[in-house]
Amino acid sequence: GVAVVAAECLGVWLPIISLARVSQRWLVGTTLPPQVHGRKKSSPRFIWYNKMSKKILMAAADAAAAKDENTQIALRNWIKGDATKKNSSAKKESMIRKATVAYGIVELLVRCPTNNVALDDDAKIGTDNFAVCVCKKKKRSSSSWTDVRGVTMISSGLSLSIEEPSYLSCLFEDDDDEGGEKDGQMGRYLEVELDAANKKTDCCDNGSADNDEMSKHRCHYLLAKLFYELFTQEEFRDDNYPIVGDDCDEPVHKQAKKASLSEREGGVVVSNNCGSDLFSISARMQQLRIPASICRMVQNLLESVSESGAVDAYKTLGEVGKDLHLLLLDPDRFLFDHEEGESPDSMQLRYRKEKLYGRDKEETLITDTFCRVTRGKSEAFFIGGFSGSGKSMLVDTLRVRVKNVGGYVIKHKFDAVSQDRPLSGVISAVNQLCLMIKHRLTSKRLIALSKQLKDDFGADIGLLARMLPNVCALSPEFSSLAGEVEDGNISVKMNARSVSFTLLRFVRLVSSPKRPIMLFLDDLQWADDTALDVVHTFLSDTMGSCVFFVGTYRDNEVQIGHAIFDLLQKLETSNVPTTKLSLTGLDRGDLNKMVSDALGLYPRICKSLSDIVFQKTKGNPFFVLEFIQSLQSRGLLQYDSCQKRWVWSADTIRAEEITDNVLHLLSTKLNQLSNEIQLLLKVMACFGACTNESVIGYLSESPEYAGVRNGLEGAISEEFVELNAEGSFKFVHDKVREAAYNLTPDRDKKQLHYNLGKTLYSICEGKDVGDAIFLIASQINHGKELIEKDDALCIPVAKLNMKAGKMALDGCDHKMAYFYFLAALSSLPDDIWDSHYDLSLRLTFLMARAANSSCKYDEAELTLQTIRERARCLQDKLPAYFLMVQISVAQGHLREAYTTCSSILTQLGETVPETVTPEMVGSMIPETLNMYTEVYDDDWLGKKMEDSTLCNAMKFYSIILTTAHFIKPSHMVAYFICKMVQLSLRHGVCQYTPQALMILSSIVIRFDNAEFIRRIAKNAMLLAERFDLSDEMVDVHLHFHRGAGQLDSYQLCATQLRKSFASGLSSGNANIAFFCAGQGVQFSVISAEKDLISLLQEIDYYRNLLEIYKSQLTKYCLLCYRETVSTFIDKGKTTAIEAKLTFADVSDPGNKLLEMFYFHQVFKNYWIGYAERCDHYVQRYGELSQPRHFEAYIIKFYHGLNSLDMIKKQANYSKSKEVDEIIASMKVVASQSESNFRNKLELLEAEQRGLNNFHHDAMIFYKAAIESARKNKFIHEQGLACEKAGFYCKRMKYNEKSLMYFNQARECYEKWGSSVKVDFIQKEVSKLM
Repeated sequence: GVAVVAAECLGVWLPIISLARVSQRWLVGTTLPPQVHGRKKSSPRFIWYNKMSKKILMAAADAAAAKDENTQIALRNWIKGDATKKNSSAKKESMIRKATVAYGIVELLVRCPTNNVALDDDAKIGTDNFAVCVCKKKKRSSSSWTDVRGVTMISSGLSLSIEEPSYLSCLFEDDDDEGGEKDGQMGRYLEVELDAANKKTDCCDNGSADNDEMSKHRCHYLLAKLFYELFTQEEFRDDNYPIVGDDCDEPVHKQAKKASLSEREGGVVVSNNCGSDLFSISARMQQLRIPASICRMVQNLLESVSESGAVDAYKTLGEVGKDLHLLLLDPDRFLFDHEEGESPDSMQLRYRKEKLYGRDKEETLITDTFCRVTRGKSEAFFIGGFSGSGKSMLVDTLRVRVKNVGGYVIKHKFDAVSQDRPLSGVISAVNQLCLMIKHRLTSKRLIALSKQLKDDFGADIGLLARMLPNVCALSPEFSSLAGEVEDGNISVKMNARSVSFTLLRFVRLVSSPKRPIMLFLDDLQWADDTALDVVHTFLSDTMGSCVFFVGTYRDNEVQIGHAIFDLLQKLETSNVPTTKLSLTGLDRGDLNKMVSDALGLYPRICKSLSDIVFQKTKGNPFFVLEFIQSLQSRGLLQYDSCQKRWVWSADTIRAEEITDNVLHLLSTKLNQLSNEIQLLLKVMACFGACTNESVIGYLSESPEYAGVRNGLEGAISEEFVELNAEGSFKFVHDKVREAAYNLTPDRDKKQLHYNLGKTLYSICEGKDVGDAIFLIASQINHGKELIEKDDALCIPVAKLNMKAGKMALDGCDHKMAYFYFLAALSSLPDDIWDSHYDLSLRLTFLMARAANSSCKYDEAELTLQTIRERARCLQDKLPAYFLMVQISVAQGHLREAYTTCSSILTQLGETVPETVTPEMVGSMIPETLNMYTEVYDDDWLGKKMEDSTLCNAMKFYSIILTTAHFIKPSHMVAYFICKMVQLSLRHGVCQYTPQALMILSSIVIRFDNAEFIRRIAKNAMLLAERFDLSDEMVDVHLHFHRGAGQLDSYQLCATQLRKSFASGLSSGNANIAFFCAGQGVQFSVISAEKDLISLLQEIDYYRNLLEIYKSQLTKYCLLCYRETVSTFIDKGKTTAIEAKLTFADVSDPGNKLLEMFYFHQVFKNYWIGYAERCDHYVQRYGELSQPRHFEAYIIKFYHGLNSLDMIKKQANYSKSKEVDEIIASMKVVASQSESNFRNKLELLEAEQRGLNNFHHDAMIFYKAAIESARKNKFIHEQGLACEKAGFYCKRMKYNEKSLMYFNQARECYEKWGSSVKVDFIQKEVSKLM
């Protein structure tokens, strides 16, 4: 309870308060407190604990030492010694000390045993019966008003200690300034406790009710008398104290019973006469300049004596204690009076605008969720609620905590006006992150991050820099790379998914459990699926990102089918931990605290007003503030300067017709503003949640809107508008924007938008206005009907929208671009294709491109059909045909794409035969290679293909060969490649030549012509760099690693293909990207580039992405790889899944997956010891017409080992000749690709030597094979060589050596992650032990 109240009043994180208190107790020992024990050192609570433990220990030591340095002073003597000083600061300190003593006296009376004290005993509740315990020596960072340590009742010997918990005091110490309160704050959270010797079971009931009514009245009267003497330093005399009023001869407590309460309405004094209703005691105290809060307390104590039942009268001593505790907690608000000299009309309500009321549980929930994220697992947190319910404030409570643990908070707020560009908002939020990183990281860490970004993104760093311009702030080098991606040269294949993935790649690199990212998206009801898909991409990532997503929305404004619910469903499917929270209105108690803080009055006094406010507002925090302000503006809530407090009449307020609609309240308030402020608010409401200052500047240049600059100043002073962190102006609340927008009648809103757009367009025409072009175009587009009536504006508006759309495309917001292109086309007249042919052609194609990138494939095809019908020549139609073919491929319509390409190539003068025989291709390949040898030189590399028809033919050849790979025999693909290379050799190179050369090198690769193949691949890479390819570069890399790249390390191939996969998804080349992923996994499997568990996770990651992208191209490949990896781990006992690749899936004639299926059957069956099955699948693999070359040699290796095993077991020496042939071929391979095949050759030779009883040679080759495998990081084959050496030594009776090799094999298999092999080796070890 202490922690909750302290956290609420002091604005401190509740878990930290609790942790601090526990830490204070646990620090005496050697173990961590329970809240910290077991947490990672990077967790927020551990970081805080580590940081604060020293302070807590010091504070605890101070508190312990202070107990020995306290002294007691009689209360009357203490009062005399604390005489009021002239200095105002000293007066305040004195008042706090006296209030502390008063609090101690009340708490002592509440807690003391009833058998020790009679609460109606004049002698015992008097000034002379109490003593004050004070500290003789100040502790560190203490002030004079903190020296009161307790109170003692002299007659009974009861003592009560008063202290501020050390775990709280240390929280607010200034690290740089010991000795003095921080920021001038004089409030303290105090705790009291009876001394151990005085604790009894028979105590008062904490002030809930006094046993005897007369005793209670007398106690309250005596306490009022004591307080009077304590605060005024005057003697309180019952019989002869001067009284204001007619009954001046009666004692005060008798006057109280006769006091008239006829003018008390709803429990609140309503008075225009300063002295007519106040008790004389209170009046005298005010004359002595005692704060009104203390006067009021004494007055309410005396009122409790009255039999008339005054509403404000104290009922129990517990209530008095609570009020005193509040005075000490926040004296500036509740204890001290407002500054003198202020007129009642100028007094302002004192709202705690930054305080979050009544959300303790919710605050703890969101904090605990974030703590879980810092352990490395992304989570989502959704907050629903009505507008004004405090959703954003709840999230803001977490901002400082995220920053304190090294995290980043990025935010975007959606609004109704900008619904057509929500993705830009998310991109903008991530763009903010770049600047945060630059300001947060040291130079050394910034350089390291820049290097990491460059290594990971490679050529895509320019694309990232175009998407996130602020990334250039991280490294000057990125600016030049961004400039290389020229306007309009962003990949036409890019779409919303590729944007999401590119952002994810960046987030992965900059986020971690130590530096989590909190992404806060406000008002999700205005977001769409493109923006929320980015969120899903971030949260569902399993490859290293650490993101805490918080989304708020108005749950009364979202319907079933909204993108929010789709996101929730996707997160559930992806097993992303998700928390959903709905905020309702504040309860009566929390609302009363809110009103109490605003008025600076005790909560018990404000209850009558807060009950009315609750009935009207249902506890909505924003509505509460507006409602109270409306009461003040209507004079129903006034400041009484005589009473020094706010006064009201509850009955009068109830009788008034006051709306329960917050918009109506705001509209009424806005209508009372000046014309300039109203104009500014109307204009800003048209622009959405925020308005850039430059836009205000542009508008102020026009006569119509010249007053907006002055209106801005007025709106800020009236607190309707404020400056945000980005330098833009925003409304203080959404409801203010709604009310401002409603100042314009509905019938005039389109005209206002249109006029704003026209004005800005006329002022900014010819200027580089940056992103303001979106604002201008959007405002004009609101008045679509008005554009159609103005023929002179049709073409300029279309060009404006086209420019905005192109900027959106360059910024990768394709959906926004689509809307601008659509607006441009809709503004054009019907005869546009005749009157403005070039504009129509360009605009229509751009719209189709944007529709395709927005995944609006049907609309893209319809738009492209318009071009096919209206374009005047084939040359103008070709871009549309090419885009249409790309759409067909993306949707899996491969035969349709093939047919279209074939038709276009025929129209371009090329011959595309229906069928091609292997013999024909067999002659074309040597012919092409010979031509390459004859033509190739440095001059040819610089010879550019000038004929546009041939360039277009190469373009369509590049895509027809992709479709042919899936639906045609492999020799058909070779035919198209030869055609492309021959065209380039005869007529010069173009951007599709590198792709053709690289694929050619992968088709014709042989280990006996390795150098020639390397030269072709090298030239292909040089050309690719020269043409600065984007779309084709991933394809070039894929085929490089399918060909010449295999001559290098397989581990390097796997790593590079993983990067190519990322690059492919970023550029929108998803099909090729997944080919790279599949090929990379294949290399990882055969080379053990990753341990098996990590590889299994990577495969599952790719499979999940395939579901998102709805791609089937590599699904079966990944299933096959997964089954192999799962078998190696534990034979699928815990890692298998239901989906598998079976022979039935690949058994159709010509199925291109059959080769892969046989390969993995050989690979898998050898490793788990199924020799016959392995041999069977080797034979089946050999029956394929054109097995891939590098895979064929891997098969030969395992076939050789399996054959040697079969010879050992079955004495089947017929296979010896096969082994000799395999070893001979492996020698050739090893000479060309030593890093991949040297260890394999040596192991084969070791096994053969051992079989033939060449024992010395066998051991030499075993050792060589182990060392070669270790050197080239084939950890599984290192283990295999150790295993084979162990069995050989066992056969030779070298048991010690055998045991050594088996142990080495087990270590290798453990690193690989194969439980199957570890268990197998362990059995062999057990046999030797």
